[in-house]
Formats: sequence, C-alpha cells, structure tokens
Amino acid sequence: MNHFLIYTEDKPDSLQIRQENRAAHLDWVRNDPKVTLLSAGPWLDDAGDMRGSLLIVGSDSLKTVEDWLAQDPYGKAGLTGFKRVRAFNWLIGAPD
Repeated sequence: MNHFLIYTEDKPDSLQIRQENRAAHLDWVRNDPKVTLLSAGPWLDDAGDMRGSLLIVGSDSLKTVEDWLAQDPYGKAGLTGFKRVRAFNWLIGAPD
C-alpha cells in the first residue's frame, strides 16, 4: 500500500458549504474499499473555524486517490479552492 497526503483549502467565505456537506463528506471518506483513510481532520484558521482538510490515505496509486477525490461531496458542492495530493513517506507513527 502506498501512502498519500491530501491538503485542501476551502474557498473564502464557504464555512456554510462545509457545514451543510460535512455528514456526506464524512460518510464518503470512510467508505471506499479502494482508499483507506489513515488520518484526517480539518485545519483551523486563527478564529478557530474550519478552513480546509488534511488527510493521509493508503491506496494502490495516485490515480486511484485522484479518482476517489473527484467524488468528494465537498468538492462537488464547490467548497474546495485549492487541493494538493502528494506521495507520503510515513516514517514516525506509521500504522502497523
């Protein structure tokens, strides 16, 4: 299994979109046999509001992860302003 780091930033003034689609996003992120969620959570701005996401996933390939991300309810709702996906070499704290 290969590991990938996914970093996203929400579009400005889009907290409501995030809140309205959060349940669907959480269901989606946990339930695909081709991509294994290893760690995830929103990152926060200085006011403590959710402004993006950071995920570490396992999968067979970058293409599989990119295809999976295309189905993200957040992206489909227009929340995501910036997204970066990179291969990740997990050294410390890696899952067994």
